[in-house]
Amino acid sequence: MRDSWKYINDLFVRYPKLEETRGDLLDAYELLRRCFEAGNKLLVAGNGGSAADAEHIAGELMKGFLCKRPLSEELRHRFAEIEPIKGREISERLQGALPVLPLTSQDALSTAFLNDMDVENIFAQKLLGYGKKGDVFLAISTSGDSENIIHAAITARALNIKVIGLTGSTGGKLKSYCDVLVKVPESETYKIQELHLPIYHSWSLMLEEYFFGMGE
Repeated sequence: MRDSWKYINDLFVRYPKLEETRGDLLDAYELLRRCFEAGNKLLVAGNGGSAADAEHIAGELMKGFLCKRPLSEELRHRFAEIEPIKGREISERLQGALPVLPLTSQDALSTAFLNDMDVENIFAQKLLGYGKKGDVFLAISTSGDSENIIHAAITARALNIKVIGLTGSTGGKLKSYCDVLVKVPESETYKIQELHLPIYHSWSLMLEEYFFGMGE
């Protein structure tokens, strides 16, 4: 196995104040690694800037981040068996993916549920539809008190889905429902968000190196 831990060490060099989160960061990474290794998926949700982070995380894990992630020879061969020329071309242009589903997407579903039901359970409803045992739910909330995120975390626990919380310094009410809670040492929203990004970038780099390899 290649040394993916270098990315977390580099994180603490660049952001020394995150050193206090080391244990939780590594525990969260292990949950994510085991989730993907077992063939399961990551579900992510947040509001506002954290919703943008949910989409950003999917963008880093569903395609190449620092490496191209070529498909396996076996899978490329299956493409070629279906269509010798076009199949091979398609397979050469695709990249290995780690399955991530941002619950912030799907405007038609979201607005239908918000119109017919309520605001606080929109992410919980999506978790109920998409989640299964073995998945991981990444709950992003700078305050830790966003009710729709808390309801989703409760739903995840009911479905035997592990919950990783990514919050500010207090953890808020969300901390009661997390298997792992990463609390960055800031209390202002924009400062919290500034620290969330390098954290999930580091997770993405570590996961990419573990599953796809990027050189010794």
